[in-house]
Amino acid sequence: MADGRLTASVEAAGLVRRAEAEGGFAAILRKGDADRGALILIIRTRGRYAACLERALGVDGLYRWTRVGPDESTDEAKLAEFLEKRARFDEDSWLIELDIAQAERFVAETISAG
Repeated sequence: MADGRLTASVEAAGLVRRAEAEGGFAAILRKGDADRGALILIIRTRGRYAACLERALGVDGLYRWTRVGPDESTDEAKLAEFLEKRARFDEDSWLIELDIAQAERFVAETISAG
């Protein structure tokens, strides 16, 4: 890409490899635009929902991972509803599920590295 960012497909593949390298499970549930699609991560630990993250453009022009969607105490139906709405709103977006040990650490590291 002209701005030096990785394409969405390359970034998605890297996130999958990172999760698997740490002994977790990763799956791309929905592929979006290969170049510019937004990435939405569903973070789980042993199947239990922990957070949703999205790479968002800040007012300073930099992309950062931010928490979006329901909090960790939400039920699966509300999570599914949120994800369906997001997919309808942005048809180019990607949906990636990562089931990893120490999900909160992964989220914190990802947000600070974003």
